[in-house]
Amino acid sequence: MNAVAAAAGVVVAFALAACASEQPSTGSSPTATPQAPLDASMTGRWILSAPNAPSCGMEFRGPVGARNGAISPDGGCPANFYMSRRWVMQGSVLTIANEENQPLAELRPGSIRFEGQSTGGMPITLSR
Repeated sequence: MNAVAAAAGVVVAFALAACASEQPSTGSSPTATPQAPLDASMTGRWILSAPNAPSCGMEFRGPVGARNGAISPDGGCPANFYMSRRWVMQGSVLTIANEENQPLAELRPGSIRFEGQSTGGMPITLSR
């Protein structure tokens, strides 16, 4: 009887170990479409990043669904992005501009963020 109970215990232990080692599903599959960076609006907080430079937060403002609006950058933005004041979306191109509407960068939507470069040629990304 003890041998049967021990064998049953081993089987239960292996079954539990198998369950514990399974990875939870993220709900995505190879054919799933990645989340677009735009939900309903550009408004909200975004993070601007560039290679070999600190990233900075940027608050995009405008009515929900707007195609243009204002930007308030945090301190420490790379290059001249501390001068960012305006954004406009024309087609799928997002342009970040300064107070005089001089473009600072153009970006296009990627799978989970915007990617592009500054007018000086520096690669940048913008993500939530």
